[in-house]
Amino acid sequence: MIKKLSQLAVNYKFLPFLSGVVRLYAALLRSSAVNEHSLIEQLERGHKVILALWHQRILAVMPHAIRYGRYAPGVMISQSRDGEMIADFYSRLGFQPVRGSSSRGGKEGLRSMIHYLEKHPLAVHVVDGPRGPVGEIKEGLVSLAEHTGASIMPIYVSVSRLWTVRSWDRFIIPQPGSMVVARLDEPIIVPSGLSYREREKLRSSIEARMRENQRQDDALFGHYGLI
Repeated sequence: MIKKLSQLAVNYKFLPFLSGVVRLYAALLRSSAVNEHSLIEQLERGHKVILALWHQRILAVMPHAIRYGRYAPGVMISQSRDGEMIADFYSRLGFQPVRGSSSRGGKEGLRSMIHYLEKHPLAVHVVDGPRGPVGEIKEGLVSLAEHTGASIMPIYVSVSRLWTVRSWDRFIIPQPGSMVVARLDEPIIVPSGLSYREREKLRSSIEARMRENQRQDDALFGHYGLI
């Protein structure tokens, strides 16, 4: 969805306008955060944090993510030509694009994110993007945390009224005026020197934890089967 919006904006040369529209759209949503103080405390103490997010919630999280601009959150963007458009779009919203993805330039992207977290406190990692399968966490999340010492904080975004797009992940668009709740989980510490089996076990447990928590939060608004 973000890719399509970025392509449209570049083709018609109104990317600055689109980023302004997204900010206005975010302001029309009634957003609230749960356990946000835990993230702020981590960052204020100089700890590094990786926010773990589902791909289908990228737009829904915007009202919250824009507020973290002062921490210069890094986000991995594809090295493709489309990625250039998306990187420009995100940079206008206060994010710091780091080029590379799990589908193209994955290893280079991981190294770039590691280098980024060496100098910055916050990164956003879309755990099942950019092509899914939906709800399946890629191994890069655990590797990134292990190599940087950053803690993983899953963020669960639930929406009271929404539309879904016919995409691989059923991308979520909050309806104007709807309630958007972002709940931050407790930090997950990844020890160094993990074996492949230990790393996979941890990845699987984080995936199960994130899927279950997201389903519980969605159910509070009467939504089922989104993830």
